[in-house]
Amino acid sequence: MRLTKFTDLSLRAVMRLASSEEDVPLTTREIAVAVDVPYAHMAKAISRLAQLGVITARRGRGGGLDLTALGRRASVGWLVRELEGREEVVACEGDAPCPLRGDCRLRGALRRAQEAFYASLDPITIEDLTSSPSGPVLVGLTVRPSG
Repeated sequence: MRLTKFTDLSLRAVMRLASSEEDVPLTTREIAVAVDVPYAHMAKAISRLAQLGVITARRGRGGGLDLTALGRRASVGWLVRELEGREEVVACEGDAPCPLRGDCRLRGALRRAQEAFYASLDPITIEDLTSSPSGPVLVGLTVRPSG
């Protein structure tokens, strides 16, 4: 199974926020620069994370992004499920439906494998992802201008 780029960016943003100093909120632009992705892509990920209640975003002077309590204790499995959506690994329906869809054993096997993938991420929290050695590396990704 392969995660979408959107999910990857979202996870990177959450990890970066989880490793930041509590009293120093980061901006979407700072996170985008830190993980070397276009601002517009990161802005979409940040918007979805805010919709999920994983982060809070404040505009204006003194604004920035903060990880919520939910964001800190969230299961990575839950977050990936929410970001990836509930689509199956294979598309058996649609414009050209698979002729085996009614009697196919592959679809069920792939569905179980997908759930096993998510289930393996369920015990891991966002905070777990930012413990050493990752945390110090994440903090070092963004160099704040002085003054």
